[in-house]
Amino acid sequence: MSSAADSGPTSAEEPWPVRTVARKIADWINRLGKIWVEGQITQISARPGASTAFLTLRDPSADVSLTLTCSAAMLRGMDPPLTDGSRVVVHGKPNFFVGRGTLSLRVDEIRAVGIGELLARIERLRQLLKAEGLFDPARKRPLPFLPNRVGLITGRASAAEHDVLTNARLRWPNVEFEIRNVAVQGSSAVPQILPALQELDAMPEVDVIVLARGGGSVEDLLPFSDEALCRAVAACGTPVVSAIGHEPDSPLLDHVADVRSSTPTGAGKRVVPDVAEEAQRVSQLRDRARRALHGWVDRERRLLDQLRSRPVLADPHGPLQQRAEQVELLRERSRRAVTAVLTAETHALSATRSRLTTLGPAATLARGYAIVQRIEGDADGTVDGVVRSADDAPPGTRLRVRVADGAIHAEVPDRAG
Repeated sequence: MSSAADSGPTSAEEPWPVRTVARKIADWINRLGKIWVEGQITQISARPGASTAFLTLRDPSADVSLTLTCSAAMLRGMDPPLTDGSRVVVHGKPNFFVGRGTLSLRVDEIRAVGIGELLARIERLRQLLKAEGLFDPARKRPLPFLPNRVGLITGRASAAEHDVLTNARLRWPNVEFEIRNVAVQGSSAVPQILPALQELDAMPEVDVIVLARGGGSVEDLLPFSDEALCRAVAACGTPVVSAIGHEPDSPLLDHVADVRSSTPTGAGKRVVPDVAEEAQRVSQLRDRARRALHGWVDRERRLLDQLRSRPVLADPHGPLQQRAEQVELLRERSRRAVTAVLTAETHALSATRSRLTTLGPAATLARGYAIVQRIEGDADGTVDGVVRSADDAPPGTRLRVRVADGAIHAEVPDRAG
């Protein structure tokens, strides 16, 4: 296939051959030029008498590695000599070997990262994370009183694992652990710790997570100051305990974790309560509750005795009898008062009736007097006043004469007759 065809688009009918793809990849990589790369040496291969040495450079925070090639003389001339786990900065040019289809970095300079530089980088990262609020005490969560299950991330069959398990079970024998064994130093530590942390954080039955490791040098503890690990711990929804038995220069994990324990032994004591202490506390609380209840019962009994000794409760019928007698006395007084008023009013009414009878016309008529009234019309006509003088009854006037037992009709005769 021609070079002109190689430069055009590919298709199932016009594919590129392997050599073309390899050559184009090599061209793209060659354009990158020389670069500086930082990482951790994990493998050194320098055969005696060989002019070229091969190394593997690994990313401390990810499962990514790159092959390095350099002159054996430069490698032998380094002071101090490189060892597995050394942190370095290398300068070189990426190369893609077309024949084998492999990528490597041809190095012309290797600089070991000293302790001072590592500590300076950790300090810069510390200031960055602190400025973002990852160290803020307000965001730290309290540990549960009695976790359902404890997640433990530590080295396999390590002293740290033994210390956490032993001390936790001495305090609470029924404690359950979800253990994830990982590398706790070197280039593979962070790539193994991160998925273990995410897995435990996603388990609803895990109430607290412990990251435990024994003491070590600054280089050994570098994974616990890794930015990716610190941010992963800060993002956890489950409280995290940092239990790194370390030198005075504490890793950044201690500041990000919710609880810092100086040793794995201390972590085992922090995550669960002491069953003996809790049983003693329960016993003390029961005694206090019993004393408080007895005191309350005694106080209420004395109060009841005082209430029962009062007259109203000592003789409840006595006050009722007194009140009944008072009511009866008042009823009798009321009856006499009403009777007296009625008698007086009856006498007054009789006297008034007598006076009215004496002064009324009926009494006068009974003594022989009569009332003479004029009648208009016939005998059944209407009465037209009382005759008070002779002039009021001229001749021919019809009269009605009322006496004590009835009335008499009369007519005034003619005076001449």
